[in-house]
Amino acid sequence: MPVITSSYNPPFLFKNSHLNTIYKTLFFNNKVNYVRKRIPTPDQDFLDIDFSLVPSNTLVIALHGLEGSSNSKYIVSLVNHLNQHNIACAAINFRGCSGEDNNHLHSYHSGKTDDVSTILNYILNTYTFKNIILVGYSMGGNIALKYLGENSFIPFEVKGGIAISVPCDLEGSSNALAKTENTIYMKRFLRTLKKKSIEKLEKFPNSNLDLSAITTAQNFAEFDGAVTAPLFGFKNAQDYWTQSSSKAFLPAIKLPTFIINALDDTFLSKSCFPFEIAKNHKQITLETPKYGGHVGFNTKIVGKDLLWSENRIRTFIEHIIS
Repeated sequence: MPVITSSYNPPFLFKNSHLNTIYKTLFFNNKVNYVRKRIPTPDQDFLDIDFSLVPSNTLVIALHGLEGSSNSKYIVSLVNHLNQHNIACAAINFRGCSGEDNNHLHSYHSGKTDDVSTILNYILNTYTFKNIILVGYSMGGNIALKYLGENSFIPFEVKGGIAISVPCDLEGSSNALAKTENTIYMKRFLRTLKKKSIEKLEKFPNSNLDLSAITTAQNFAEFDGAVTAPLFGFKNAQDYWTQSSSKAFLPAIKLPTFIINALDDTFLSKSCFPFEIAKNHKQITLETPKYGGHVGFNTKIVGKDLLWSENRIRTFIEHIIS
């Protein structure tokens, strides 16, 4: 499939990657009237799914980014837009992200796809949607792509996937986020990750987590080495990144898949742009706008946002289900 020449051409201020990245977080105030369903997992934990249903044969399962939730501004924006175009939505909260701590010491990570299978099984056994599309942002995009590429059997109802601002090479993205220009983002991520980890230590005092290593972590290499790797059985941060990066699973994807990564996204390394894979893949379409930031793609400074990425997502969905 082609590597698309992008139509995204923002006003001057949004040609600043950082402004584009933070704009929705600061100024987007829309809300969604979700109906929450709590479902059990096979390991005696739970997942909270927030549904925003409209009469439709099509359901989008929306997967948020690191330390996000169903209330992340980009998820709310997507759900509102799709609902207005008669597409139902289920916004996932990964374990520990719904406002309530999950039951286990471990919660989620960038390659944990078994919970996607659990969610799909619940939806297929509860509803009658003919078309299901996975839409993931950032970490959620990596999870969606990995799920599509690693599974030999995917339910027939799943028609494809879309990944926005996806760090498909986790090591490269981790190195990019460790750069000085991304200090504010790194500190924000680590603040909530450390807080949750310390709370887990208090809840599970006999765990093998090292409090000192958690509190002194300055980047993802140190945090993933101290928390993610030991909790999920990886040898170290490098092993976690290698096994969990969706890039290695892209060649095996068999369903229509759309990736949008902005070239000015400071969260992404060059290795997060799978040009060669997309050029030689029958199902993957890659769009790389010159601008967009990380999960940005805003189009207006004031007034109604024209929702460029939301429109691109909807157009692709309509294309693959038609």
